[in-house]
Amino acid sequence: MTAEQHSTAASTMAGSKTIDTGLRLLEILRDHPDGLTITELAHVAGIHRNAVSRHLTALGNHRLVARIGTRFTLGLGIVELNAAVQHRLRSAAASALQVLADTCNATAFITVLDIDESQAVVLTVAEPRASQIHVSYRAGTRHPANRGASGIAILAGRPPCPGERPAIAEARVTGYSVTAGELQPGAWGVAAPITTPGRPADASVGVVTIGVRDESEIAPLVLSAATQIARLL
Repeated sequence: MTAEQHSTAASTMAGSKTIDTGLRLLEILRDHPDGLTITELAHVAGIHRNAVSRHLTALGNHRLVARIGTRFTLGLGIVELNAAVQHRLRSAAASALQVLADTCNATAFITVLDIDESQAVVLTVAEPRASQIHVSYRAGTRHPANRGASGIAILAGRPPCPGERPAIAEARVTGYSVTAGELQPGAWGVAAPITTPGRPADASVGVVTIGVRDESEIAPLVLSAATQIARLL
């Protein structure tokens, strides 16, 4: 390796480490919604407070972190990035979601994990065009992430967490979640995580019906829709 190549490789490694550290700080702030001081961030991240300060300045320049007194929190730039991703997901999912709704003769929907990861939020809904009676589901509806087929499916597409519900572990094995009456009495739902290589799931696709349906018939259709949508992202 020439001196120039060595210098380029070293620069690339340094840049990668800088990005990795910045992302790690954002993940820590995500887990501490009330914010942390520089000293607290340095302790949790295991790096020198001067390095933390430099990273926070860079992240602040892009509005990814905000300062409130001596504490730092996630900034509005994170929300804007999230909104852009959700718009892309809506666009990619629109056709596949309507096909799923019509094929299953059930309400189909995309659910995303909220920023703090404790809530699941319905992003977009498609209703079956040939059905006169179906479950009404509104975009923007929220529920605990570990409740309902859609939230469980998202968590199943992420690494295991201590104390998680057995239903999440089961869905991780089968590839989809099935629940009955968890969010709405009489409703039955099936959902599968929308996963892309190398990334934990942030969304799921599913259907909800009134009364129990044939799981062996519905689940493959939901899994197929999840795969199709993931390919479009």
